[in-house]
Amino acid sequence: MDISKYRITPKQTPIKLADYPTTDNKQLSEDELQDKWIPESINKLQDLHLKLHAEEEKGIMVVLQAIDAGGKDEAISFIFSNLTAQGLKTTSVKKPSKTEVKHDYLWRIHEGKPSKGEISILNRSYYEEVIAPRIHDVLDKDPLPDHLIDEDIWKVRFRQLNDFERYMTENGFPVIKFFFNVSKDVQKERLLERMKDPKKNWEFSFSDIEEREHWDTYQEVFEDMLNNTSTDYAPWYILPADDDWYARYIISEVMINVLENLDPQFPEISGEDRQQLDESIELLEND
Repeated sequence: MDISKYRITPKQTPIKLADYPTTDNKQLSEDELQDKWIPESINKLQDLHLKLHAEEEKGIMVVLQAIDAGGKDEAISFIFSNLTAQGLKTTSVKKPSKTEVKHDYLWRIHEGKPSKGEISILNRSYYEEVIAPRIHDVLDKDPLPDHLIDEDIWKVRFRQLNDFERYMTENGFPVIKFFFNVSKDVQKERLLERMKDPKKNWEFSFSDIEEREHWDTYQEVFEDMLNNTSTDYAPWYILPADDDWYARYIISEVMINVLENLDPQFPEISGEDRQQLDESIELLEND
Protein backbone atom coordinates (compact mmCIF):
# COMPACT_ATOMS: atom_id res chain seq x y z
CA MET A 1 0.00 0.00 0.00
CA ASP A 2 1.20 3.49 -0.84
CA ILE A 3 0.36 5.31 2.41
CA SER A 4 1.97 8.51 1.14
CA LYS A 5 -1.10 9.23 -1.01
CA TYR A 6 -3.09 9.86 2.17
CA ARG A 7 -0.49 12.11 3.74
CA ILE A 8 -0.84 15.89 3.38
CA THR A 9 2.48 17.49 2.58
CA PRO A 10 2.95 21.25 3.05
CA LYS A 11 2.09 22.94 -0.24
CA GLN A 12 1.58 26.41 -1.61
CA THR A 13 -1.74 25.31 -3.10
CA PRO A 14 -4.36 24.63 -0.40
CA ILE A 15 -5.98 21.18 -0.42
CA LYS A 16 -9.71 20.71 -0.82
CA LEU A 17 -11.45 17.90 1.06
CA ALA A 18 -13.67 17.34 -1.95
CA ASP A 19 -10.55 16.19 -3.81
CA TYR A 20 -9.98 13.40 -1.29
CA PRO A 21 -12.27 10.40 -1.77
CA THR A 22 -14.26 9.13 1.19
CA THR A 23 -14.05 5.65 -0.32
CA ASP A 24 -10.85 4.41 -1.96
CA ASN A 25 -10.64 0.65 -1.53
CA LYS A 26 -10.54 -0.75 -5.06
CA GLN A 27 -8.62 -3.97 -4.44
CA LEU A 28 -9.39 -5.62 -1.09
CA SER A 29 -12.71 -7.03 0.05
CA GLU A 30 -13.91 -6.46 3.60
CA ASP A 31 -13.41 -10.18 4.34
CA GLU A 32 -9.81 -10.02 3.05
CA LEU A 33 -9.11 -7.00 5.23
CA GLN A 34 -10.64 -8.57 8.35
CA ASP A 35 -9.26 -12.09 7.86
CA LYS A 36 -5.81 -11.46 6.38
CA TRP A 37 -4.43 -7.96 5.89
CA ILE A 38 -5.43 -6.30 9.16
CA PRO A 39 -4.44 -9.26 11.40
CA GLU A 40 -1.04 -9.46 9.67
CA SER A 41 -0.57 -5.71 10.02
CA ILE A 42 -1.60 -5.73 13.69
CA ASN A 43 0.81 -8.59 14.46
CA LYS A 44 3.66 -6.50 13.07
CA LEU A 45 2.41 -3.43 14.92
CA GLN A 46 2.23 -5.39 18.18
CA ASP A 47 5.85 -6.50 17.87
CA LEU A 48 7.08 -2.97 17.19
CA HIS A 49 4.98 -1.51 20.00
CA LEU A 50 6.31 -4.10 22.46
CA LYS A 51 9.87 -3.08 21.54
CA LEU A 52 8.96 0.60 21.97
CA HIS A 53 7.50 -0.15 25.39
CA ALA A 54 10.48 -2.27 26.47
CA GLU A 55 13.08 0.23 25.25
CA GLU A 56 11.45 3.21 27.01
CA GLU A 57 13.32 5.84 25.00
CA LYS A 58 10.62 7.41 22.85
CA GLY A 59 6.83 7.69 22.74
CA ILE A 60 4.21 8.46 20.09
CA MET A 61 1.19 10.75 20.30
CA VAL A 62 -1.68 9.87 17.95
CA VAL A 63 -4.40 12.37 17.12
CA LEU A 64 -7.77 11.10 15.87
CA GLN A 65 -10.03 13.85 14.54
CA ALA A 66 -13.40 13.56 12.80
CA ILE A 67 -16.96 14.75 12.61
CA ASP A 68 -19.52 12.64 14.51
CA ALA A 69 -19.70 8.98 13.37
CA GLY A 70 -16.43 9.31 11.52
CA GLY A 71 -15.03 6.06 12.93
CA LYS A 72 -12.56 7.12 15.65
CA ASP A 73 -13.92 4.87 18.40
CA GLU A 74 -13.97 1.84 16.12
CA ALA A 75 -10.36 2.45 15.08
CA ILE A 76 -9.37 2.41 18.74
CA SER A 77 -11.34 -0.80 19.32
CA PHE A 78 -10.08 -2.72 16.31
CA ILE A 79 -6.51 -1.44 16.02
CA PHE A 80 -5.05 0.14 19.13
CA SER A 81 -6.81 -2.06 21.70
CA ASN A 82 -4.76 -4.98 20.36
CA LEU A 83 -1.52 -3.41 21.60
CA THR A 84 0.25 -3.95 24.92
CA ALA A 85 -2.05 -2.37 27.51
CA GLN A 86 0.81 -1.14 29.73
CA GLY A 87 2.23 0.86 26.82
CA LEU A 88 -1.04 2.43 25.69
CA LYS A 89 -3.00 5.44 26.90
CA THR A 90 -6.33 6.70 25.53
CA THR A 91 -7.77 10.12 26.29
CA SER A 92 -11.14 11.40 25.08
CA VAL A 93 -11.19 15.16 24.66
CA LYS A 94 -14.65 16.55 25.37
CA LYS A 95 -16.16 19.91 26.28
CA PRO A 96 -13.74 21.58 28.73
CA SER A 97 -14.66 21.61 32.40
CA LYS A 98 -14.84 24.77 34.51
CA THR A 99 -11.37 23.99 35.86
CA GLU A 100 -9.93 23.42 32.38
CA VAL A 101 -11.39 26.68 31.07
CA LYS A 102 -9.43 28.58 33.73
CA HIS A 103 -6.15 27.45 32.15
CA ASP A 104 -4.50 27.82 28.76
CA TYR A 105 -6.18 25.64 26.17
CA LEU A 106 -3.34 23.10 25.99
CA TRP A 107 -3.27 22.60 29.76
CA ARG A 108 -5.85 19.82 29.75
CA ILE A 109 -3.92 17.86 27.12
CA HIS A 110 -0.81 17.28 29.22
CA GLU A 111 -2.17 14.24 31.08
CA GLY A 112 -2.90 12.66 27.71
CA LYS A 113 0.66 12.99 26.46
CA PRO A 114 2.71 9.79 26.17
CA SER A 115 5.42 8.63 28.52
CA LYS A 116 8.59 7.10 27.13
CA GLY A 117 7.72 3.68 25.76
CA GLU A 118 4.06 4.59 25.34
CA ILE A 119 1.62 5.34 22.54
CA SER A 120 -1.03 7.84 23.57
CA ILE A 121 -4.29 8.15 21.66
CA LEU A 122 -6.21 11.42 21.66
CA ASN A 123 -9.82 10.70 20.72
CA ARG A 124 -10.45 14.22 19.47
CA SER A 125 -7.73 16.55 20.59
CA TYR A 126 -6.42 20.04 21.10
CA TYR A 127 -7.58 20.67 17.54
CA GLU A 128 -11.06 21.11 18.99
CA GLU A 129 -9.81 24.57 20.00
CA VAL A 130 -9.65 25.61 16.33
CA ILE A 131 -12.88 23.84 15.38
CA ALA A 132 -15.73 24.16 17.89
CA PRO A 133 -15.29 27.87 18.68
CA ARG A 134 -15.38 28.65 14.95
CA ILE A 135 -18.43 26.49 14.22
CA HIS A 136 -20.50 28.01 17.01
CA ASP A 137 -18.91 31.45 17.16
CA VAL A 138 -18.27 31.26 20.91
CA LEU A 139 -14.77 32.67 21.01
CA ASP A 140 -16.05 35.53 23.15
CA LYS A 141 -16.58 32.96 25.94
CA ASP A 142 -12.91 32.02 25.84
CA PRO A 143 -11.03 33.25 28.95
CA LEU A 144 -8.50 35.04 26.74
CA PRO A 145 -8.04 38.78 27.25
CA ASP A 146 -10.11 40.71 24.71
CA HIS A 147 -7.07 42.27 23.06
CA LEU A 148 -5.82 38.81 22.04
CA ILE A 149 -9.04 37.94 20.22
CA ASP A 150 -8.94 39.37 16.71
CA GLU A 151 -9.09 38.27 13.08
CA ASP A 152 -5.67 36.62 13.42
CA ILE A 153 -6.59 34.38 16.35
CA TRP A 154 -6.81 31.21 14.25
CA LYS A 155 -3.49 31.84 12.51
CA VAL A 156 -1.97 32.36 15.94
CA ARG A 157 -3.40 29.10 17.24
CA PHE A 158 -2.29 27.18 14.17
CA ARG A 159 1.25 28.44 14.78
CA GLN A 160 1.02 27.53 18.47
CA LEU A 161 -0.14 24.00 17.66
CA ASN A 162 2.62 23.58 15.09
CA ASP A 163 5.15 24.78 17.67
CA PHE A 164 3.75 22.37 20.27
CA GLU A 165 4.05 19.43 17.88
CA ARG A 166 7.56 20.46 16.88
CA TYR A 167 8.47 20.56 20.57
CA MET A 168 7.02 17.08 21.11
CA THR A 169 8.81 15.65 18.07
CA GLU A 170 12.17 17.21 18.94
CA ASN A 171 11.93 15.68 22.41
CA GLY A 172 11.42 12.14 21.14
CA PHE A 173 7.62 12.07 20.96
CA PRO A 174 6.56 12.20 17.29
CA VAL A 175 2.97 13.23 16.57
CA ILE A 176 0.90 11.41 13.97
CA LYS A 177 -2.54 12.69 13.00
CA PHE A 178 -5.48 11.00 11.32
CA PHE A 179 -8.48 12.84 9.89
CA PHE A 180 -11.49 10.62 9.15
CA ASN A 181 -12.97 11.95 5.91
CA VAL A 182 -16.53 10.60 5.98
CA SER A 183 -19.29 11.53 3.54
CA LYS A 184 -22.56 13.09 4.62
CA ASP A 185 -24.53 10.10 3.31
CA VAL A 186 -22.49 7.55 5.25
CA GLN A 187 -22.64 9.66 8.40
CA LYS A 188 -26.43 9.62 8.02
CA GLU A 189 -26.42 5.81 7.74
CA ARG A 190 -24.25 5.40 10.82
CA LEU A 191 -26.28 7.84 12.91
CA LEU A 192 -29.53 6.10 11.94
CA GLU A 193 -28.01 2.75 12.88
CA ARG A 194 -27.15 4.10 16.31
CA MET A 195 -30.64 5.52 16.71
CA LYS A 196 -32.52 2.39 15.58
CA ASP A 197 -30.40 -0.34 17.19
CA PRO A 198 -31.13 -0.54 20.96
CA LYS A 199 -27.64 -1.97 21.49
CA LYS A 200 -26.12 1.14 19.93
CA ASN A 201 -28.42 3.79 21.39
CA TRP A 202 -25.77 4.60 23.99
CA GLU A 203 -23.46 5.76 21.17
CA PHE A 204 -25.97 8.33 19.97
CA SER A 205 -26.26 11.90 21.19
CA PHE A 206 -28.96 14.37 20.14
CA SER A 207 -26.18 16.87 19.63
CA ASP A 208 -24.99 14.71 16.69
CA ILE A 209 -28.09 15.79 14.75
CA GLU A 210 -27.63 19.43 15.74
CA GLU A 211 -23.99 19.38 14.63
CA ARG A 212 -24.92 17.80 11.30
CA GLU A 213 -26.77 21.00 10.43
CA HIS A 214 -23.35 22.72 10.32
CA TRP A 215 -21.90 20.20 7.84
CA ASP A 216 -20.67 22.70 5.24
CA THR A 217 -19.09 24.94 7.85
CA TYR A 218 -17.32 21.94 9.36
CA GLN A 219 -15.83 21.06 5.98
CA GLU A 220 -14.48 24.61 5.56
CA VAL A 221 -13.02 24.66 9.07
CA PHE A 222 -11.48 21.19 8.62
CA GLU A 223 -9.83 22.29 5.37
CA ASP A 224 -8.35 25.35 7.03
CA MET A 225 -7.04 23.23 9.90
CA LEU A 226 -5.49 20.61 7.60
CA ASN A 227 -3.89 23.20 5.33
CA ASN A 228 -2.30 25.09 8.21
CA THR A 229 -1.19 22.29 10.52
CA SER A 230 0.09 19.44 8.37
CA THR A 231 3.87 19.68 8.63
CA ASP A 232 6.82 17.52 7.66
CA TYR A 233 7.36 16.62 11.32
CA ALA A 234 3.67 16.14 12.29
CA PRO A 235 1.66 15.27 9.19
CA TRP A 236 -2.05 14.72 8.77
CA TYR A 237 -3.34 11.62 7.00
CA ILE A 238 -6.76 11.94 5.37
CA LEU A 239 -8.55 8.61 5.66
CA PRO A 240 -11.28 7.46 3.23
CA ALA A 241 -13.52 6.85 6.23
CA ASP A 242 -16.57 5.52 4.37
CA ASP A 243 -14.44 2.37 3.95
CA ASP A 244 -14.19 1.73 7.67
CA TRP A 245 -12.04 -1.42 7.54
CA TYR A 246 -9.78 0.02 4.88
CA ALA A 247 -9.31 3.19 6.97
CA ARG A 248 -8.28 1.04 9.93
CA TYR A 249 -5.79 -0.81 7.75
CA ILE A 250 -4.26 2.50 6.64
CA ILE A 251 -3.91 3.57 10.28
CA SER A 252 -2.12 0.34 11.18
CA GLU A 253 0.24 0.63 8.21
CA VAL A 254 1.05 4.28 8.99
CA MET A 255 1.79 3.36 12.61
CA ILE A 256 4.10 0.58 11.45
CA ASN A 257 5.95 3.04 9.24
CA VAL A 258 6.39 5.50 12.12
CA LEU A 259 7.64 2.79 14.46
CA GLU A 260 10.03 1.33 11.89
CA ASN A 261 11.56 4.77 11.49
CA LEU A 262 12.01 4.96 15.28
CA ASP A 263 13.56 1.45 15.14
CA PRO A 264 12.97 0.46 18.80
CA GLN A 265 14.97 -2.50 20.12
CA PHE A 266 14.65 -4.80 23.09
CA PRO A 267 17.18 -3.76 25.76
CA GLU A 268 20.23 -6.02 26.03
CA ILE A 269 21.56 -7.14 29.39
CA SER A 270 25.34 -7.04 29.68
CA GLY A 271 28.16 -6.77 32.20
CA GLU A 272 27.34 -7.36 35.86
CA ASP A 273 23.62 -7.60 35.12
CA ARG A 274 24.27 -10.39 32.61
CA GLN A 275 26.36 -12.27 35.17
CA GLN A 276 23.71 -11.82 37.85
CA LEU A 277 21.02 -13.01 35.42
CA ASP A 278 23.00 -16.14 34.57
CA GLU A 279 23.49 -16.86 38.27
CA SER A 280 19.78 -16.36 38.92
CA ILE A 281 18.88 -18.74 36.07
CA GLU A 282 21.20 -21.38 37.48
CA LEU A 283 19.79 -20.88 40.98
CA LEU A 284 16.21 -21.22 39.81
CA GLU A 285 16.93 -24.26 37.63
CA ASN A 286 18.55 -26.03 40.59
CA ASP A 287 15.70 -25.15 42.95
